[in-house]
Amino acid sequence: MTTPIAEHQTLDTSDTLCPLPVIAAKQATDKLARGQVLKVIATDPGSKADIPSWARSAGHTLLKWEVQGKKFVFWVQKG
Repeated sequence: MTTPIAEHQTLDTSDTLCPLPVIAAKQATDKLARGQVLKVIATDPGSKADIPSWARSAGHTLLKWEVQGKKFVFWVQKG
């Protein structure tokens, strides 16, 4: 059993396409303090590569990601 990750904000980008999930995630993390966690929900299949790549290049940490039905859920800790 895994320990749930406590997110400080949830961002639902369902039904938007690239690059909007990444743009919205960047705008949301800009408002978070270092160490806080953003939960991003996306339906764009490209998000599976785009969100982890953006998080890494922006200096954030992708704590976890998973598929929930038709949605991709990411937990990104602000670096």
